[in-house]
Amino acid sequence: MRIYSFYYLLLVSIFLFSCTKPLEEKAYNTGINIVPQPASVVEMDGNFVLNANTVFVTHNDSLAHIASYFQKKIDLSTGYDLKTVSSATSNFISLKTDLALPLNEEGYTLTVTPNEVSIIGKTPQGVFYGLQTLLQLLPAEIESKAIVKNMAWTAPCVAIEDEPSYGYRGMMLDVCRHFLDADFVKKQLDIMAMLKMNRFHWHLTDDHLWAIEVKKYPLLTQSIRHNADGTTHQGFYTQEQIKEIVDYASERFITIIPEIELPGHALAALTAYPELSCTGGPFQLRNKWGIEENVYCAGNEETFAFIEDVLDELIPLFPGEYFHIGGDECVKKKWKACAKCQKRIQEEGLKDEHELQSYFVHRIEETVLKHNKKMVGWDEILEGGLAPSATVMSWRGEEGGIQAATMGHDVIMTPAKWLYVDHGQGGIEVEPIAINFVTLLEKTYGYNPASEKIPAELRKHVLGAQCNMWTEYATTPEYTEYLLYPRMLAVSELNWTPNEKKDYNSFEKRINNQLVRLDNHGINYHIPLPEGPMADVVTITVMDTITFNNTQNLPMHYTTDGSRPTVNSPLYKQPIVVNDDTQINIATFLPSGKMSRVREVSVVKDIPHPAYSGITTSGMKRARAEGEFYFVADTKDAQWSEPIVVEDFNYKPDLDSKGAYSYTGYFEVPEDGVYYLSTEMDELEINGEVVLSNDGKLIRHSHNRTSLALEKGKHPFRLLFINNNIGGYPRIWNNKGFYIAQKDSSLKPIENVSYKSQDNIASKQ
Repeated sequence: MRIYSFYYLLLVSIFLFSCTKPLEEKAYNTGINIVPQPASVVEMDGNFVLNANTVFVTHNDSLAHIASYFQKKIDLSTGYDLKTVSSATSNFISLKTDLALPLNEEGYTLTVTPNEVSIIGKTPQGVFYGLQTLLQLLPAEIESKAIVKNMAWTAPCVAIEDEPSYGYRGMMLDVCRHFLDADFVKKQLDIMAMLKMNRFHWHLTDDHLWAIEVKKYPLLTQSIRHNADGTTHQGFYTQEQIKEIVDYASERFITIIPEIELPGHALAALTAYPELSCTGGPFQLRNKWGIEENVYCAGNEETFAFIEDVLDELIPLFPGEYFHIGGDECVKKKWKACAKCQKRIQEEGLKDEHELQSYFVHRIEETVLKHNKKMVGWDEILEGGLAPSATVMSWRGEEGGIQAATMGHDVIMTPAKWLYVDHGQGGIEVEPIAINFVTLLEKTYGYNPASEKIPAELRKHVLGAQCNMWTEYATTPEYTEYLLYPRMLAVSELNWTPNEKKDYNSFEKRINNQLVRLDNHGINYHIPLPEGPMADVVTITVMDTITFNNTQNLPMHYTTDGSRPTVNSPLYKQPIVVNDDTQINIATFLPSGKMSRVREVSVVKDIPHPAYSGITTSGMKRARAEGEFYFVADTKDAQWSEPIVVEDFNYKPDLDSKGAYSYTGYFEVPEDGVYYLSTEMDELEINGEVVLSNDGKLIRHSHNRTSLALEKGKHPFRLLFINNNIGGYPRIWNNKGFYIAQKDSSLKPIENVSYKSQDNIASKQ
């Protein structure tokens, strides 16, 4: 601790007195539960009591404005109409700025004594963060939007000296795959402010939607996405809404960084103005995820005139220092075939299409610089040569950020492995559909933006980190929040708290208080679900045990009579013994008493299905039905082709072709037992019975599973695959075939049971 801090704390300690204890204290309100964890916290004896007579003491208009912001928040939960005065002798919250404070621009000191609270910031922003910390010292219910009765609003006496480790602490929200309205955006800004996050990256254009009004080009926001299931999707923000949200963010010391994608991810613009493409169109908004090959034509001067017009109109709406131009996943296929683009390459003396992309970005950089903005782009802007003033946002890993920092460019770290919060937060067998399932809360928390691979003297170029919320799978606002939280709390702490002071065990305890705060904001956050069984249908042949766990080791309560579990239901302590058909309903419980979704596991006692005893023909067979099918029932009267013998499931029809495919054959299991099965195709039959149906469902990562008791030997199967697009995800992109695995005592799959390849019956997935 600095000498300054030592004398500061010594002075504070002179005024310490004992204070009234809370009238009502919940377990989650005990202790100090600040997120992000401050740089330095010294606990004292006693408490400060916030009551109706407490006043704010400020000395200038900017601090009075900040005081007003917090007065309104406090009034909602307490009913106190706190006043602001120029001086007071007791029961006050003092707000000051001091440019001599030996902290960075966002730093502050917070001293809580029984008589007063003193907050000193290097800047008004520091004071704002000091007040956020004060709210986090008060009971979590201080965030309530309605008056909380019989609550003692006390804060423990502390001396805190705090400042962020990184100046950039961000979150990105994609509103193009699934549009999210202005109120949803404001709601997230409120939480970002509570967590001392200061950059909101707004992904406003893509292949699937153009979500911001451009008055010079009104057709941009008139396009409607036609989904494969017959539904439509549209939505955009007017410029008046943009201004309102920008002001809303500014009041919370959050800078908005808009992103207008180029030269790829441009199909929404090309749909409205096809003359900006290499082919002339016509186009439709992309109704499937993935990467689009139609991009802005880099050889067409009209393209640059259009983009410059758009930026000239939109950039002034965002007063922040950054403007994001995208730059990622630009497919060069159309450029290779475009005479205009090839002419541009020749005339400009460019080496190839990668350098053509660099040329494109450099030209746009001139427009961004004209507006005195700093240009940001995804790490692909490194390809073909980096624009001189560009800041790189590294998403494909840390490598792009490391390369850019080593070149002397500023970097924002956002590697997918740690910071893509559209990934699932738990086991595939329990969590809703997500693009991946490997990013647990602890993994995100453990990320360090300043990679050791960057030379120490160049780590100053790492501005900070942000989490990215892509919304391909997040089809509702509720599910978007489910994916965002509580990992956004981890992102706030990894950006703010010194790396040596980070402690996941401490964080895991502190977020129990924070989750109650999120409850008061109506946030639908993730609660770890009971994991363990590989499927929700567990077949047994003899007495067995069912084992559960969850990713945060939280208590779980269960029932076996079909009723909904409560905190009074049996506490799960050891594997549940089952000997017959049983319905196990189990949920995870937070210290607040809030519970997760109930996991319903049906235990079915059965005898092994008999193996096929007849003579089998050699080879797995595939038949095709012509037609446009979406549901399994659509294939009921289909005319199937003569089946042909195939070696595996790897046949891949064209992405946009129509039709259904039926695979039939036999697989062999090595012994009598229970086997777990999964598939990402439309329907799986075993021994003539449908055992898995994904009919009309968005399925990915073997999400749908079941179990069967099977006798040793060969078993016939039929697998139906419809070349359809479910929820933006073509089934052709899924894993082909089906999986089969035995259950062991720890409920982990052993190696897949081999198909009888020597008999050419079927091929293993």
